[in-house]
Formats: sequence, C-alpha cells, structure tokens
Amino acid sequence: MGANSSSISELPENEYLQKLSGSEPISENDPFWNQLLSFSFTTPTNSADLKLLEEATISVCKSLVEKNPRTGNLGSLIKVFLSRTKELKISAECQNHLFIWQAHNALFIICCLLKVFISRMSEEELQLHFTYEEKAGPSSYGVECEDLIEELLCCLIQLIVEIPLLYPCQHTDSNWWKWLCSWYRGRYSGGVTSALGYAVRDITYSISLEAVTTLIVFLSCQLFHKEILRESIIHRYLMHGRCLPYTSRLVKTLLYNFIRQERSPPPGTHVFQQQTDGGGLLYGIASGVATGLWTVFTLGGVGSKASAQLEQCSPLASQSLLLLLVLANLTDTPDSPNPYRQAIMSFKNTQDNTAFSSSNPHAFQINFNSLYTALCDQQKSDQATLLLYMLLHQNSNVRTYVLARTDIENLVLPILEILYHVEERNSHHVYMALIILLILTEDDGFNRSIHEVILKNITWYAERVLTEISLGSLLILVVIRTIQYNMTRTRDKYLHTNCLAALANMSAQFRSLHQYAAQRIISLFSLLSKKHNKVLEQATQSLRGSLGSNDSPLPDYHFWEMSDCLHFSETKLRHAQDLNVIEEVIRMMLEIINSCLTNSLHHNPNLVYALLYKRDLFEQFRTHPSFQDIMQNIDLVISFFSSRLEQAGAELSVERVLEIIKQGAVALPKDRLRVSAQDLIT
Repeated sequence: MGANSSSISELPENEYLQKLSGSEPISENDPFWNQLLSFSFTTPTNSADLKLLEEATISVCKSLVEKNPRTGNLGSLIKVFLSRTKELKISAECQNHLFIWQAHNALFIICCLLKVFISRMSEEELQLHFTYEEKAGPSSYGVECEDLIEELLCCLIQLIVEIPLLYPCQHTDSNWWKWLCSWYRGRYSGGVTSALGYAVRDITYSISLEAVTTLIVFLSCQLFHKEILRESIIHRYLMHGRCLPYTSRLVKTLLYNFIRQERSPPPGTHVFQQQTDGGGLLYGIASGVATGLWTVFTLGGVGSKASAQLEQCSPLASQSLLLLLVLANLTDTPDSPNPYRQAIMSFKNTQDNTAFSSSNPHAFQINFNSLYTALCDQQKSDQATLLLYMLLHQNSNVRTYVLARTDIENLVLPILEILYHVEERNSHHVYMALIILLILTEDDGFNRSIHEVILKNITWYAERVLTEISLGSLLILVVIRTIQYNMTRTRDKYLHTNCLAALANMSAQFRSLHQYAAQRIISLFSLLSKKHNKVLEQATQSLRGSLGSNDSPLPDYHFWEMSDCLHFSETKLRHAQDLNVIEEVIRMMLEIINSCLTNSLHHNPNLVYALLYKRDLFEQFRTHPSFQDIMQNIDLVISFFSSRLEQAGAELSVERVLEIIKQGAVALPKDRLRVSAQDLIT
C-alpha cells in the first residue's frame, strides 16, 4: 500500500503498514496518512481473495494489537478517516479532490484491522484500543478522549444513507454530488460529462459497500461469545444516542440496496493510477476516468468473457441484506425494543396514505411493488428467504400486500423450487421456505386463489411431465415429496408436522385437484400405512422378547401396561416412540383427507377416484382405537361411491367412473358427513 500499487503477497513487507503497526506514535496530522492511503490496491471481491488477504496481513494486525496501547495509531487512523468524510460532506469548499478515494482506502484498512481486534478481545478491551493516546506510560489512555466507537458507527451510517449510487438526475438534492459533477465538467469538458454517473458511482459503490461491511464486522462480536450479548456496547451505541435518529433511513436504504441489486463495478474501475510526472501523491484522474469508463461501457460487449458472471454479482445488495437481518435480530434493551425491528415491522407502501402511529417514530414508506419483485427474484439466496419470512411474519402491511397480489405464483414457485431441491439446500433454507408456505396457507383467500392459477410446463419438476397443473396441486405435490424425502433421509418429526400442517390449512379449499396430486396424497398414506405395519411388528416382537415367550398372547399394543414397558430396553422404547410418531402422522393425513371430503367433495372427483382405487388401505384403521372417529366420513364416502359403482356394472372406463363420482357427489347429502373437530391443523 502507499503510493505504489500493492499485491497481496507484498503486504506483510509494506513499509507503510509496518510503520502503522510499529512502535512509533503517528499523529493524525502527519503526512504519513496521505502516503498510506494513496494506494491502488484492488479490494477483494470474493471469500477466497479475502481469506488470502487476511492471512497475508495477520502479522501486521497482531503487531498493531500489541503496540497500539502505546502508540494509539488505530485511533489516529480512525480520526483521519472521520476527517476525510467531513471533507466529503463539505466538498464544495474542499481543495483536495481525492478525499473520497482516500476515505474509502482508510475505511478498507480499518475494516481489516477490526476483524482481528474483535476476534481477539472483549468489547471493553476494544473500547480501550479506541481511546489510547500517546503517554509517558506504556498502558495509559487519554482522560478526555471522545468516544471514537460511537462517532465511527454514526459516520458509517451517515455514509450509507447519504452517499448516492446512481446518476445525477436521480440525486439532484445532493449538494456534494452537484459540486463534484460541476468540478468534473469544468476540468474535463466534453466527452466525460455524460459518463460522470458511472465514474463517481464506481467509487461511491465501493465506499458504501465498505461502510456496510464494517458495520457487519462491528456486530460480529456475538460470534466470539457463547452467551447472548444483551449488554453489548456496540448494540447500545446503535440503538441509542447519536445513531438512533438514522434508524428508519438506514433500514430503508438497506432495503433499497437489496431491491436495486446494483451490479458491482468491474475490479479496478475506480482505481486511479499515480502520475509518473510531477511526483508526490497526484493521480492521473483523466486517464483513470477514461480507462475505468471504457471498461464499464464495454462490459457485456463482444469478447467480454466475464460479463455473465459480473452481471450476477451484487455484493452491496448481499451485504446490505446481511446487515439488515443482523440489525433486525439484535436483542431488545431493558428500557426499549429494538428500533430497527420496529422499523421493519411497521413500514408501509408508498401508495398507502394512512397516517403513521405516533408510537413508532421509526416508520417509513417504501415501494412494495419493487420490494415484491426483488423478493421473487432472489429466493435462491437463503438470506432473501429469511427476509421474506421476517416480513410476512412481522409486517402486516407486507403480508396483506403479498396475499392480495394477482401474480402470487411469482413468489410461490421459487419457494416450491427450494423445497423440491431439498437435497441441495441447507436445512435452514428448507425450514424457512416451509414456514413461509405455512404463513401463506393460513389465509383462506390464498388457499382458494392458488387453485385458480394454471401453470404450464414446470420444467424443474422431474418426476412427471406436468404440461398443465394448478399452482395449488403443484404445491401439494412438492410438499408431499418433501415429506417422503424426510421419511427416508432426515426423519425430522417437526418437518413432517409443518408439511402436513400446510396441507391441512389448504385441505378445506382443495379445488379441482390434478389427478397426479390426488394419487400422491393416497400414495403417501399408503407409504405411511406400510411403515406403520413395519414399526408395529417390530414393537410387538420387542415386547414378546421382553416377556420371554413367543407363544403367549399379547395385549393390544394400545393397552400395554406400565409393567410391560418396564421390560423395554432402549431399542424397544425407540420402537414404541416411532410407533407413536407414525400414528400421529397418519392421523394428520386422515384429517387432511377428511377435511377435503367434508368441505369440497364435489370439487375433487380425482381424489375420490384415488380413494376408491386404494380403499383396501383403510380397512385396518376402521377398528383402530386411534382412528375410529376420523374414519367415519372416509368409510361413508367409500361405501357410498362403491355402491354406486357396483350398480353401474363391471368393466367401467376411467371416464365413466369419474362421471359416476361427479353425479354421486351431487346426490350425497352434505349433512351425512360429520365435520371433524380438527378440520384444520394450524
């Protein structure tokens, strides 16, 4: 670093970094800082490069940790950064036209150092490192030092919410932007004027990204503590004092960063090379602009092999989303709730003209249409899925808006695709997707509307060609597939429960089920029935072995006495627990079938057809003490339609059977079907 370009391998020997981490105190007014911050080092854009950077600079960071109590150089560096940002805000009066690049470079170094400091010490020790000053004693610190942590945090937030990323016509209210553009026009008239938005955007993008990343690093203290940080110094600064007035603006800016998905500038487009003539610290700005802009303008053109990858890269959106999620999940303070969570819970649509509640000073408005589009597009990211869950769960305005959308398939299909590719996703992503479906299916309007949306050619569903199917039937197919995957792989009871709960929420509104969806419902029940018989046989054999006789009659397993259970080994107890779990799942499946038959029998001839085709499956549960009540309706439907089919004669075609079912559905008196007390499972 310094006046010349640096590579990662050269960093440990860099003379400027060695001086920063050395034993000599450096005043914040020392010319050294201009030398240190005048580098053209390309900052890492991926985790692999970042790891190499951290490994290369660990010796420098360790040295600074050791010597900073004597030198106070970390505090000096931060004060230099703060002074650069102040120059940025009053740029019309500033004589140094390189302040924004130096501010970025200073922040980049601070962020790298903070990662090491936070991982190696408590917050109290970190606070001392921010307040150390040069003194006669080796471990003394200034008595009247300002609190640099709070000032730095507040400055980072101001950078995020105040620096524009786009183009002059969209930021005409920014005085510093107006001045910077006018300065460029005066210095470089002609060809570069129309391209100023790109040139300045590249570096403002980078400094905004660095500010967001540094805030995340500050909040990473929790990673190095086993217990929950309820009295965190960093949390207190962010939720009180000088940072508090920026709450809603910060949340809004982070959301818009996620919505816009601004592409990252190509590496090095904002790097301005040092002039060879004239010496010192001057940069060849015109040359740098021309080179950088040419790279931007030709991005994606003929011969650009990296264009596809770059077009998909939006680190600012990704980091902004991470910061938003961290802020929203900070623990409440004893005297007040988390203001960032309050802002997320209460923001409204820009088209909503109703007044905000006076109890929430952090409320704001945002474009819900843009937010909805971004959420639909980004669900391959588990962070975006978590954001969607949080908004649906905590913000009633967003939930109402989403449920009222007429293109709900744009949101539901990416969620279903997550569940369909369950083996490729982490468990957290799968759970979030499933809970989102559970929230959506709590709304009767949603459950009705998804059966009215007809989809064509679902290419990612590989088990069967689906040329035309309703969104509701596809949802049923994917959830059932998730259940079957869980039965054979993860065997997670709660995943079963949540999947079946979503189906049960929908069951009363099942409409025109696709024949394949109806078959899969009954096939799942068949699989559960076979598993039940297998577990029952294992449990019975375990009990017989414990009692010591293979010939003695056994009581019904539902009436085993405690004295019988005392003979169980750990394996036998597990069999008994497995039996209990599988019976709970079977009952939920029967409740789903019963709810559909009770509420929408005449809308679902394909389900009745599948039920009749596999009616032998239900024989064993008619007299079962756990299922007798729920089997009454199913028995009635099977008996009623079986009788009508027998009267119609043998060798009936599929079409004729469906016709008889449709006629019978009209003829069957509704009052003969008893409504179950557990018609819906929530």
